[in-house]
Amino acid sequence: MAAHDREPTMRADRITFSIAPDHPALPGHFPGDPVVPGVLVLAHVQAALAARRGPLRLTGVPQAKFLAPLVPGEPCTIVFAHTSAGETRFECTSGARSVARGVLRFAADDHHRD
Repeated sequence: MAAHDREPTMRADRITFSIAPDHPALPGHFPGDPVVPGVLVLAHVQAALAARRGPLRLTGVPQAKFLAPLVPGEPCTIVFAHTSAGETRFECTSGARSVARGVLRFAADDHHRD
């Protein structure tokens, strides 16, 4: 996790994170009205899933919808639902707003196991 990312908090099937206002991905996205880029949200979803299930190799994102902007410093909660072998659904919320949702496809990353 990068130094500009705030440490996630974990509770059962939920993980909450926020992106610091000085994160290097934010300048220019958008000046005067910063928004967390969707790819950064997906990176946190992938990292949170790996933290729950062990090292994973992302093999695809068959579905991803970004439904509302996430602003720097705003808490975002990720909830996972296992759908089938190698796929997991996720939803990211901030307060009552759904920020993003989709499906990650993955395989176990045997190169990082002991």
